[in-house]
Amino acid sequence: MLNILTDALIRSTLPNGKTQRLFDGGGLYLEVSPRGGKWWRVKYQLQGKEKRLSLGTYPVVTLKTARERMLALKRQVADGVDPSAERKALKASRDGALTNSFEPIAREWHAEQHKPTVSEGQAKRIMARLESDVFPWLGKLPLAEITAPTILKTLRRVEERGAIETAHRELQTVSQIFRYAVATGRAERDPTPDLRGALKPFVTTHMASITEPEKVGELLRAIDGYTGSFVVKCALQLAPLTFVRPGELRAARWSEFDLDAGMWRIPAERMKGTKVAKAKGQDHLVPLSSQAVAILKALQPLTGHRPSVFPSTRGDGRVMSDMTMGAALRRLGFASDEMTAHGFRAMARTMLVERLNYDEAIVEAQLAHRVRDALGRAYNRTQFVDQRRAMMQAWGSYLDELKTGRATEAPPLKIVAGAGCN
Repeated sequence: MLNILTDALIRSTLPNGKTQRLFDGGGLYLEVSPRGGKWWRVKYQLQGKEKRLSLGTYPVVTLKTARERMLALKRQVADGVDPSAERKALKASRDGALTNSFEPIAREWHAEQHKPTVSEGQAKRIMARLESDVFPWLGKLPLAEITAPTILKTLRRVEERGAIETAHRELQTVSQIFRYAVATGRAERDPTPDLRGALKPFVTTHMASITEPEKVGELLRAIDGYTGSFVVKCALQLAPLTFVRPGELRAARWSEFDLDAGMWRIPAERMKGTKVAKAKGQDHLVPLSSQAVAILKALQPLTGHRPSVFPSTRGDGRVMSDMTMGAALRRLGFASDEMTAHGFRAMARTMLVERLNYDEAIVEAQLAHRVRDALGRAYNRTQFVDQRRAMMQAWGSYLDELKTGRATEAPPLKIVAGAGCN
């Protein structure tokens, strides 16, 4: 086989407006495009048919390498193997492995199964965690190659930065993805149960909250003396009186309030829950004590002309930042491990039951927690309205007494949730 081409000849061949072919020998040639691109091609015959195959581009594939690839191809042909068909089969195998790898299946699960059922924020958080903590190590691996030790090694990286809870959450997510793959016929089993007990234990900690009457009184007096924004002060004053979630309070709209009736109706779509619960659930009713109504009426002249009760100071239509109330508590001298904006819920939950002797079912209903009665029926957000209205007024009065130091420890009244309550 006579070799004709040289590197000097190849380099000196310039584009001339048409396709040029520089033949080397054995069917190998270099094709020079009108724009100057140079591709190695090889011609071969199999079963009486002439075929062509690309061997790469010059100078990435050198003349020497092109000749070596041509000879390997000729050996395949001599053995009765079609190099073109083999290349297509290899590509199909690689494409199949890529399609059956972890990341595309995880994204499919997220789009088809997870995202439609959870809030937009939660869906974004789950995908962000996968993209930062899981895909870089597991994303390109076929599911069949992902074992329990492989997953553990990936999650150890999360543990090492101190994010123990996140590691546990991501293990749950990986498990959901594998179960989806099993259900859709692309995996034999979920390997995550083999990791039971392998991760560092995570101890759940509750949001910091003050529940001692004397300290609660100090907190309430500090809030009343807040010298920052009046809007923030009103939010801090309403937080213990309504004990809704901070996000529900910050996003409150004036259209949700009936101050004459003393009722705040939070739409279901603003409540914590899945997309289905938000779309089909019930509004949450928050009876307003006279103290809460007074605060809202004092704030109304300032923000009542806007949709939001607590608008952002930036004036861009957004509501108060989720950091604002926490920062205000820090400014008042309450550290994050002592009191949080979410802690007003724990304060009310503990003190209403332990100090004021209210029935847990009614308190849980006011907290918008899903609890069940003796017959296993879930309380809905409109139950016990009369009892809750009385409880919220008693709570508002009790907080006033705590501020003045006149509060009694345990009033004898106890409201009991029973059949027929509305």
